[in-house]
Amino acid sequence: MTEDALLDERDVAILRWRSRRGLVENDLFIERFFERHGRRLTIGQGRAVTDLMNLSDNDLLDLLLRRKDPEGELDTDQVRTVLELMRQRS
Repeated sequence: MTEDALLDERDVAILRWRSRRGLVENDLFIERFFERHGRRLTIGQGRAVTDLMNLSDNDLLDLLLRRKDPEGELDTDQVRTVLELMRQRS
């Protein structure tokens, strides 16, 4: 499968469940993201979500609030795309 192939419903549900966080602020961003984009997530975006969820709550919040930019291995087009989707307010 290619990076652009869509995740199936089961994979999205697992990813969503694994994305639960300790900080309510992060959960608000993440829940809104899955509500809006969950049905259209690609395999590459799913990997980017997983990479972001491997961060500490505070580091993730800093990225979501634009206090920091992705760095190192996290600085990929897919991660930046997912972050922009998570940051969307409307």
